[in-house]
Amino acid sequence: MGDVAVQAPEAPEQVNSFSRVFGAIFSPKETFASIGRRPTWIVPVLLICVLSLAVVALFGHRGGWRPFFEKQLESNSRVQDMPAEQRAEVLDRVVAFYPKVIYSIAVISPFVVVLILGAVFLGVFNGLAGADLKFKTSLAVAAYALSPGIIRGLLAIVIILAKDPATVDLQNIVASNAAILLSDHAAKWLVALMRSIDLFAFWQMILMAIGYHSASPKKLSTGAAFAWIFILYLVIVLASVGATAAFS
Repeated sequence: MGDVAVQAPEAPEQVNSFSRVFGAIFSPKETFASIGRRPTWIVPVLLICVLSLAVVALFGHRGGWRPFFEKQLESNSRVQDMPAEQRAEVLDRVVAFYPKVIYSIAVISPFVVVLILGAVFLGVFNGLAGADLKFKTSLAVAAYALSPGIIRGLLAIVIILAKDPATVDLQNIVASNAAILLSDHAAKWLVALMRSIDLFAFWQMILMAIGYHSASPKKLSTGAAFAWIFILYLVIVLASVGATAAFS
């Protein structure tokens, strides 16, 4: 009887979540293929969370809260009709309370966003494209596709350190969207619309398309995945712009 060749089992794939963050940005095809085989998701979300907290803390440390909220209240006609002393009291209360809310949002929102994206695209691609994705895989693709947010956070820190905090718009620190073309007196619905035309948003959508294609290459092309992602983004943008126009 001849010798039977025994094939050694393949070594398990080594997973380094931090290298995956950089890989998602600089070599997305290979990285998302690896994510599809061994999904992980917590590290990019934690990094975005930490950077968001750092941005908010640095903004506050540099004295940005009062001028930021002063600008916000300038567009509130009810507040502007108050006597000067009463306006100052309102501003003091806002500065004392709302930074805590923003800190909370910085901690919670990265996790909520990834969970919602993972769940929504799991339903869309499984239900409409038969992709047969697992929730953990969808969660991992959504999480790593948001990795450009880390670059946005680092740029925001540099900008806050370099500029007078009174001139920094906390809602658009990096100025990566078309809202920078508008005047300070532009309609709020128009500002909301122009902010949706954002470099980082489109970068993240492209990464999501690559990621979902890599997770289910036989059922999803990159183009089809991007089309579904863009349609959903457009629906969200239109709903946001409509709500802004209705209540502003």
